[in-house]
Amino acid sequence: MPSLLITLDGAAAQEVGLLHPRTTLGRRTYNDIVVDHLAVSGEHALFVLHPDGVELIDLHSTNGTYVNGRSIDALRIGPADLIEIGRCQIRLVEGDPVAQPLQSAAAEVRPTPPTAARAPSDDAAPATGPIARARLRLLGTAAAGKEMALLKPHTTVGKPGVAVAAIARNASGYTLARVEGSAVLLNGAPVTEAPVALAHLDQIVVAGIELQFLLD
Repeated sequence: MPSLLITLDGAAAQEVGLLHPRTTLGRRTYNDIVVDHLAVSGEHALFVLHPDGVELIDLHSTNGTYVNGRSIDALRIGPADLIEIGRCQIRLVEGDPVAQPLQSAAAEVRPTPPTAARAPSDDAAPATGPIARARLRLLGTAAAGKEMALLKPHTTVGKPGVAVAAIARNASGYTLARVEGSAVLLNGAPVTEAPVALAHLDQIVVAGIELQFLLD
C-alpha cells in the first residue's frame, strides 16, 4: 500500500497511508488528511489510487498544488516527485506506512487542554497494546458518508470560535470531551470537559456538524 511522507514547517516527517481509493487532503476536519494551516484550502487536493500508480488532483485550491516546482491540475506521481501544498512537502512512498498520520505543526493549531482531551492516567506515552480502530462518518450534509480514520492519539473536530471537541485514543478505547465553545452533544446529551467513553454507533454533534463514531 502506498503512503505519503509529509513534512510541515520543518517538523519531523509523518508517514500517512493511502488507505482508500480516494484520499482527500485539506484544512477541513472531514478530509482524510487534515492540515490545519491557512495556506491549505478547505478541500485542497485529492490522491487517487490506480492499478498502475497514484494520481494527484488539485481541487481548485486557492494557493495551488505543486509538483517539482510546477503548478499542476492533475498528474501521476512517483517516489522521485516533490509535492508542495502550502508549507507541506510531500513524497510518495511505496510499501506500508510506519508512522501515525500527520499532526499539523502550524501556529493555527490549538493545543488540546489535558483536562478536555484525556484522563490523568493518559499522561504517559500511548499504549502499545492492541486498540480497536475507529473512524468518524459525516452525517446530514451533502458530503454525508465521508469518513475519517481516528489514528492519532488526539483528534479535534468542530469549528474554532464556535465549538470544538476532542477525541482521545488510549489504552481503554476512545473518549470525547468538549474543548471550547457551545454545547457538544453525544447521543443528544451535553458533553463537558470531562472525557466520556465512546461506543460503536454513537452520534456526535459539534458546531452543527453531525458525526457517527464507528469501531472497526
